Amino acid sequence: MITHTIRKTVLTAAIAFTLSGAALSHEATKGANGGALVDVDGHHVEFVPSPTKLTFYLTDDKDAPLSAAGAKMKAIVQDGGKTIQVDLSAVEPNKLTAPIATALSSGAKVVVTGTLSDGHSLQGRFQIP
Repeated sequence: MITHTIRKTVLTAAIAFTLSGAALSHEATKGANGGALVDVDGHHVEFVPSPTKLTFYLTDDKDAPLSAAGAKMKAIVQDGGKTIQVDLSAVEPNKLTAPIATALSSGAKVVVTGTLSDGHSLQGRFQIP
């Protein structure tokens, strides 16, 4: 009886460890365009800021471009004690962009949120290094 319980516990732990390793192996910190990448419910969002523009790239769980057409997304930026919200515009094949007045400071926080045309809701959080 104890042996059966121990085997069951060891098997359960081994399965959990294997599954968690598989999940972690797909997570990336840097995207194909050089920006920070987050995994959001099987979708990937990559954030690439520039001094004049916010750009987000959308890909699916296999890293294939995910159409940005029809997406209703916005970015909320906290920088230097100020918070701004900007609507993002779709640029095919898989970009969302918005102009910004000034470059983001180190430590600025950016949240991208909204709904894709397929009905999936996304929310990704980023911080400027």
